[in-house]
Amino acid sequence: MLEIAKKDIIARLKFDNPWWETGTNSKIAFEDTPRRKYFDEFHRTITDMTVRRAIVLMGPRRIGKTVMVYHSIRTLLNARVDANKILYISLETPIYTGLTLESILGYFQELFTHKRDAKLYVFFDEIQYLKNWEIHLKSLVDSYPDYRFVATGSAAAALRLKSNESGAGRFSDYILPPLTFAEFLMFIGREDELIEKQYLVDGFTYFTKDINALNAEFVNYLNFGGYPEAVFSPTIRANPGQYIKSDIIDKVLLRDLPSLYGINDIQELNRLFTTLAYNTGNEVSLEGLSKSSGVAKNTIKRYLEYLEAAFLIKRVERIDQNAKRFKRAMCFKVYLTNPSMRAALFGQLDIEAEAMGALTETAIFSQWQHNKQIELYYARWNTGEIDIVHLHDANQKPIWAVEVKWSDRPYKSRGELDNCVDFVERNPQVNQPFLVTSRTISDNKVFYKGVQFEFSPASLYAYVLGANILDSVKPFRSHASSQIIQ
Repeated sequence: MLEIAKKDIIARLKFDNPWWETGTNSKIAFEDTPRRKYFDEFHRTITDMTVRRAIVLMGPRRIGKTVMVYHSIRTLLNARVDANKILYISLETPIYTGLTLESILGYFQELFTHKRDAKLYVFFDEIQYLKNWEIHLKSLVDSYPDYRFVATGSAAAALRLKSNESGAGRFSDYILPPLTFAEFLMFIGREDELIEKQYLVDGFTYFTKDINALNAEFVNYLNFGGYPEAVFSPTIRANPGQYIKSDIIDKVLLRDLPSLYGINDIQELNRLFTTLAYNTGNEVSLEGLSKSSGVAKNTIKRYLEYLEAAFLIKRVERIDQNAKRFKRAMCFKVYLTNPSMRAALFGQLDIEAEAMGALTETAIFSQWQHNKQIELYYARWNTGEIDIVHLHDANQKPIWAVEVKWSDRPYKSRGELDNCVDFVERNPQVNQPFLVTSRTISDNKVFYKGVQFEFSPASLYAYVLGANILDSVKPFRSHASSQIIQ
């Protein structure tokens, strides 16, 4: 049996790293595409050699991890880093199958006679395709402390689990979520057209210049806007179902998760995910999921953990009207991490679709994914529900709450705010005005039964939420500490 020849591996390395031949002026893939709001912080971490750790960039499929790597390579070349000191490898490429990270790095070192104390930048893309990758990467970090190693991977469950076990003190994890609505507007070039930022004495506030146009783009965001490629490709936008379902959802459900966890009944997992996707933003129970999907409750518990670790869903715990948690959580809410997945499975929405309420709530929670420091809950009791509640870390009392609506009706029919009034009366420390989202109405001086309410269009709130979170959060996390790296 023939083995892959060294010369063929070298030839592939040269093909994957064209800047070795053309230098700093080399044309780099994706260099003309807009950069994620995360990029500057990501690249600063790459170039900060005072922290000797590998950077592990994780996230859902097709969310822009490889593009961010290429943007970093372009920036390094612009900064006059020698082209032959940058190595990019996609471990999904068949020719690298069976090779270790050490052997690939060895070819690179031999090709340019790099020494151990050289300042090299090494990018391993799709690292989950290498068995025991975390052991090999940790060994490289220990052996070559002056090299900067960056790895990307989509199989988040394995990446998180294994890096926690074997990468202590050696890896800095970075999670890249789907596009925020703010990034979506920036990518399509309509942010300045639709959003106005007004500076005040004690800060600033946002307004929309055209709520109907903003809502139209919000619907587009729900249908396909979470994925950068879909934003730029008319072909994908015309048929997001085929692209998102086959290239993103199916690969995770049919390949990644089964291979990681030894799942034999793939159709069972697929039925459960389909049920969850259809019910995004709604309360579910293990009993109900078992009946509707035909999957045993114990199996559902495991599958929920797998789906959440793979960045497909987010579970939110329930509290009661007094903000008390349940000892036995029988019910919970499930949100798709990217609302565009529902449209891919069940068809695109229009502005009047019945599912717009649930998808709006899903989109709001999707923005909150970009802040890992805040834990959110929902409150539900016999006579009411509050969609989003944040508890104080120390005393576990509600600090603020939001009721998410895709309707202007509560502004006119104030009786629909009784659940909010009930919650505030039981929890008087909740900040006021109490925020209620609407479809088109903005008003921050609404008083009802002694409670002050603020109404803000859901699309504007989604924009503000994403913009503010990205301006304030530094999402790198070190395994040496559970705190966000400042």
